[in-house]
Amino acid sequence: MRELLKTGGSIFLRRQTNILSAAFVIMSTYALSHLMGLFKTRLLLSYFFGSKAFLLDVYYAAFVIPDTIFQLLVIGSLSAAFIPVYTRYLSKGNEKQAWRLASVSLNFVLSIFFVISLGIFIFSAPLCRLIAPGFDLQQISIMSSLLRIMLLAQIFFVISGFLTGIIQSHQRFVIPALAPVLYNVGIIIGIIVLSPTLGIYGPAIGVVIGALFHMLIQLPAALRLGFRPSLSFDYHHPGVTEIARLIPLRSLALGIDQIEQFVAVILASLLSAGSLSLFNIARLLYVIPSSLFGVTLGQAALPVLSRQSDSTPAGHDQFVNTLTKTLLQIVFFALPISILFIVLRIPIVRIVFGAKSFPWAATLLTGKVLAILTASSTFVAVMQLINRGFYAMHNTRTPLIVGLLAACFDVSLSIFLVNVMGWGIVGLGVAISLTAVIEAGILMHLLFKALRPLSYPVNELWLSLSKIVSAGLATGFALWLPMRLLDKFVFDTTRTVPLLALTAITSIIGLTVYFLLCHLFRVAELTTLVGLLRRLVSWKEIIFPRSKEVVIVPAPDQN
Repeated sequence: MRELLKTGGSIFLRRQTNILSAAFVIMSTYALSHLMGLFKTRLLLSYFFGSKAFLLDVYYAAFVIPDTIFQLLVIGSLSAAFIPVYTRYLSKGNEKQAWRLASVSLNFVLSIFFVISLGIFIFSAPLCRLIAPGFDLQQISIMSSLLRIMLLAQIFFVISGFLTGIIQSHQRFVIPALAPVLYNVGIIIGIIVLSPTLGIYGPAIGVVIGALFHMLIQLPAALRLGFRPSLSFDYHHPGVTEIARLIPLRSLALGIDQIEQFVAVILASLLSAGSLSLFNIARLLYVIPSSLFGVTLGQAALPVLSRQSDSTPAGHDQFVNTLTKTLLQIVFFALPISILFIVLRIPIVRIVFGAKSFPWAATLLTGKVLAILTASSTFVAVMQLINRGFYAMHNTRTPLIVGLLAACFDVSLSIFLVNVMGWGIVGLGVAISLTAVIEAGILMHLLFKALRPLSYPVNELWLSLSKIVSAGLATGFALWLPMRLLDKFVFDTTRTVPLLALTAITSIIGLTVYFLLCHLFRVAELTTLVGLLRRLVSWKEIIFPRSKEVVIVPAPDQN
């Protein structure tokens, strides 16, 4: 405690030089953020589901356009363009130019944002009719107003996104990882404080409050590292020119990914009231494995991969080693959680969203969609890293082409399953899940084909993956059997406490089987996890790793 008090002032700006320690920090706060997000969704259900389900559909539909702006401008410019270029300036010791690059790049993206947002603000009603053709005039009017409110939040997100990129490029991950937690806090404030008087506009204003929190928590850290915003518009700066060249392809690739959301809103708006809400609720749970393990490890690895991709031949070998070890770690963590969600889908939906206004039929349908979507969660998690591998190599074209083909397949299959087969939101889930599996497989094949002249033995990778997958499949049976027995003979799962007990006991049994099998199969990633748990005993080793090298914990001899 004395040590914590002594160093507490600088704990949030400590440098995480090890990918696992960085990912652990991001993962912990992402988990907290997801818990806050689930609580937020439960509040929304308690306030609006049932007789007001159509309002909740409108709220989720209004999110699509602002989220697309964020994905295209912020995520697109950061992951594929800004972070690799900015990191290269830092690695060459040119810090003054790096800060200038950061300031000019932020002004560049903000300029684009204001032009796009102005057009969306003016033509919000026609845009809403375009993406939600099944909504009536009242719903379109409300959706248009919500969209205009949420546009304000994107101003803060644009600034905050660049602050995140700057801080993470300096390998500080605590503050950026806490920002999503405060974002959800803002929305919860809007629901609890404002919804009783403002109705569905309460959570929309909460989005603006949360986005402001998201920015404010990161601003002091960026300033302390040396960032100084300016009104410079030197768009001829060579770094800005390179970023401007990389952004369109990456943004187009992300725009293709957003087609999935637009198609889901268009098709769900034509279904019964509440369909879009149920689909989004299932998606909220389905993204947890990919967010906790794919996004976190991918974010932590991107600065490292960016440095190694521009290095010597030995550095290229390190790039392959970093990529493959991180990929195996993602699969090792994401697969058992995905299987757990599939088997325990109904208890999880009941525990998380079991508000009085959430009926049993909605629970069953949400659970079915969740299981279908979660079948692809591990593949989505792997894609988070594979795409960043391409971006670190300054290759945005390959993800773009593959994403375009995947989007065409997803749209065609969604329309067929929803409109022709009449599968409703279940059809949306099948289309998205199947598309993700195929897309991840193609991207992984193309990336390792490009890297094959380098050092990593591909056969060893597939052997390690086969061990993890075998342990995961056995875990599915180890989860299903005790769940059925406990549900039938031990617990009255119509009540909350027995339902919690059944879920907890079944999860412990299943995960224990998974780790035991991984031990028997000599899965290298289990050794990494054990080492991480041992270091938890001395918490400083996680937050303040001693090594100054950027490394992945080495795997033991497979033999």
